[in-house]
Amino acid sequence: MEEFLSQNAIYIVLIIVLIVWAGIFLYMSNLDKRIKLIEKEMNGDKK
Repeated sequence: MEEFLSQNAIYIVLIIVLIVWAGIFLYMSNLDKRIKLIEKEMNGDKK
């Protein structure tokens, strides 16, 4: 197992970084939807 990790360390780091970026993207997308909903409620544009 140590041999696999030492030979493929860059790929493991890359996968972890991509997972983190995907999580940040999903969080920001969800936050944007919530903010838009709050803005509509504040402007009185409820559906």
